[in-house]
Amino acid sequence: MTIGIWILGDQLWLQQAALASCGENHQTNPVILIESRNHIKLRPYHRQKLVLVWSAMRHFAEELKKFGYCVSYEIADDFITPLQAWIKREKITELRVMTPNDRPFRKLIEQLDLNCTVTLIPNNHFLWSTDEFKTWAKSRKRLILEDFYREGRKRFKVLMDGKNPIGGKWNFDQQNRKPPKGKLNTPQPIWFEPDQITLEVIKSVKQLDIPLHGEIQPFYWGVTRQQALIVLNNFIQNNLANFGPYQDAMLTGEYTMWHSLISPYLNTGLLHPMEVIQAAENAFYEQKLEINSIEGFIRQVLGWREYMHGIYNYTNDNYSENNWFNHTEPLPAFYWDSSLTQMNCLHQTLTQVEKTGYAHHIQRLMILNNFALIMGVSPQEIENWFHAAFIDAYDWVMQTNVIGMGQYADGGILASKPYAASANYIDKMSDYCGKCVYRKSERIGENACPFNYLYWDFLIRHQDKLRFQGRMSLILGHLSRLSTEEINTIQSLANQWRQQQKASCKT
Repeated sequence: MTIGIWILGDQLWLQQAALASCGENHQTNPVILIESRNHIKLRPYHRQKLVLVWSAMRHFAEELKKFGYCVSYEIADDFITPLQAWIKREKITELRVMTPNDRPFRKLIEQLDLNCTVTLIPNNHFLWSTDEFKTWAKSRKRLILEDFYREGRKRFKVLMDGKNPIGGKWNFDQQNRKPPKGKLNTPQPIWFEPDQITLEVIKSVKQLDIPLHGEIQPFYWGVTRQQALIVLNNFIQNNLANFGPYQDAMLTGEYTMWHSLISPYLNTGLLHPMEVIQAAENAFYEQKLEINSIEGFIRQVLGWREYMHGIYNYTNDNYSENNWFNHTEPLPAFYWDSSLTQMNCLHQTLTQVEKTGYAHHIQRLMILNNFALIMGVSPQEIENWFHAAFIDAYDWVMQTNVIGMGQYADGGILASKPYAASANYIDKMSDYCGKCVYRKSERIGENACPFNYLYWDFLIRHQDKLRFQGRMSLILGHLSRLSTEEINTIQSLANQWRQQQKASCKT
């Protein structure tokens, strides 16, 4: 009996379940990692995403070799050809794979015709197993993040004083919405110069003759666990204290603010969520930091990340097709080319994504998702774009965050209300509006901000559905203050905008 281990590109962790399942002598088990050129044709991925994943895979393969593993690293058109050859060469009778996070890849593995037994080992890169989340969810009348987050705090004894939350409250979110006013001394992020392995990957990505997104250089992301730990430590030591108050703030030219930049490393397996949580909690005690920053950060990892993964596996396979508002508009062309929009908030955020594959959570939710929602873009089109454009994107991440949170396309399974907003929110939480050709305070008129008339048009079009969402009743009450003439003008401007975007997509 020979057990072989196939390690996927988002499972780059020495303690991952498939490796661990082979016991103390697991170095004797042959290991394979595969770069599939056909697999990356599924969507026009960001070039830096490909560089990150492939370079991290190649570095991890070298790390495994140093620990004594017999490693095969294959670059091929597909997965099955190198797998079949490796299984035959190594006389493998059982292939073990840590259960993929993404449903499509699970199905791909199940459909592979291999001359051996294929065993999926339960994934251990999350704190909650799929079965544990399902057990929790089935006992609930509502699947609300706050309930899940509190259960996680208790279960893993994080920021707890016995049975009570430290600080007397579970959530300090109200203290973490400070607008970016005045002169802010934002920290510089930790970046890395590409080594020879990464430079070779960059060269190979440049030679690909397929549609891709974004700029490939400069590439400064970490590609090893050691580099990921440096980024985490820098955040804990230098950024975490000020992370909370300004975590929702947006500034022109500021790509990272006080954010951790660890999501690409968590999502490739280079960091484990518990070590991240423990590092933040230890800093709270050792550095005497304010509870709002610590709690706000831990809630993103222990709460939001685990919740997104749990919901993804709890819902059925058709979740990605949800379209509660019946939105069908095509995605504006400027999402793929930031130079095509004069809206400064969108231009700044999309330019940043093109250059780095990254934007922080409020830019994603309240700029990119919000605009697609109020314009009426197909949830599937905007989700596909997010999956393609972001360096930390995977199926389990983007379906829940875009279909559920950003577009409310699941009708409230995940979020308690649609995250729709006008330019007023953007002006409050950023400096984008002050440098824009559109007027932030006008909802009609030649230079009115499209966020304004599209937002009100969204409320007008969907008021019958939204009136049954409890948190929307106050907002919908404002519609009664609009005259028939203004409503007609708002709808006309919104329709004109949508027609213009359709025309740009065709050209």
